[in-house]
Amino acid sequence: MPNLPEIDAATPELTAIFRDLHAHPEIGMEEVRTSAIVAARLREWGVDEVHEGVGRTGVVGILRGRGQGNRRVGLRADMDALPIHEATGLSHASTNAGRMHACGHDGHTTMLLGAAQYLAASRNFDGTAVFIFQPAEEGLGGARAMIADGLFQRFPVDEVYGMHNQPTGELGRASLCKGAAMAGASFFDITVTGKGSHAAMPHQSRDALVIASGLVGQFQTILGRNIAPLDQAVLSVTQIHAGSAYNVVPEAATLAGTIRFFKPEVRDLMQARVRAICDGAALAHDVTIDVQFREIFDVLVNDADLSDAWTQAAADVVGPDNVADQDPVAGSEDFADMLQLVPGAYGNVGHGGTVPLHNPGFVLDEGILPIGASIYARLIERRLPVAA
Repeated sequence: MPNLPEIDAATPELTAIFRDLHAHPEIGMEEVRTSAIVAARLREWGVDEVHEGVGRTGVVGILRGRGQGNRRVGLRADMDALPIHEATGLSHASTNAGRMHACGHDGHTTMLLGAAQYLAASRNFDGTAVFIFQPAEEGLGGARAMIADGLFQRFPVDEVYGMHNQPTGELGRASLCKGAAMAGASFFDITVTGKGSHAAMPHQSRDALVIASGLVGQFQTILGRNIAPLDQAVLSVTQIHAGSAYNVVPEAATLAGTIRFFKPEVRDLMQARVRAICDGAALAHDVTIDVQFREIFDVLVNDADLSDAWTQAAADVVGPDNVADQDPVAGSEDFADMLQLVPGAYGNVGHGGTVPLHNPGFVLDEGILPIGASIYARLIERRLPVAA
């Protein structure tokens, strides 16, 4: 694979950075050590401006090319880990109990650092590269925090790009979906408050646990009977909590979960139906049911022309035969919030791992590091070319 030779030469250094980040994972908005390493490396390599504390723990680097061009291109990587206890047995496994880079954000950070190192040394572009190292992608609003902190007012860009690793078992296969590529997501919290009783006298209760259990099944009728067959949507109840004793019918029960959607009107319909089902259950069983929704992710929409730019840069590195179109996925990604404000594209790069993301046994194939760094670098060189 034609990785940029300078990045290939730097691969041992990048691998050491990656292993250090992997061994010291930090979850969203706690990436103090990680962001300090990022900022220090950017300064060491001669990036013109390094701004820390953007959106609490985010870092932004500004690098000007050899030419006098005014165009600005952003590259983004996420930095946060997950609250998972690692079970890989790696020599550089997590040293922070209950924290793990189970989604490969340590690799994403390393790949963008590799691109920054190469571009700072070569400056083979005309314009400005903006390196965005984002905290708290895993449902904690890191992109929105950076945006609220003036990300694109302080560091404006004309277009912005990102990428994610995919454990496909095959190193160096790149893919991208034009248009609506990743689902939007809402999280919900539902509390059923009934009347507790002795477990041997359930007729004296209004059993919140039985009512909550019924809601789980009723919610699935929304997908089968309210959502049009060609509209993609997901509703998953992922938590149910109630009770604390063997002989007590609990007074309250809570449900939590997520809905995924590709159209705002589908989200609105799903939320309305959840509320209506809960209202009906509350009336039928003489209990109170409180429903709260939180909007977590926008739909990620890839710009058609800039999607071509991303795939062309990927093809430069992995070859055109290894770049493919991708179907939309129901997973969510808060890079979508940046794409609501600035056009851009978000693609995927496969690697030799086979354990899925967000799994305690997930291992990122280190062979992806120079590939991702080279794709990031080629995006800048392609989008900000130096005049011949």
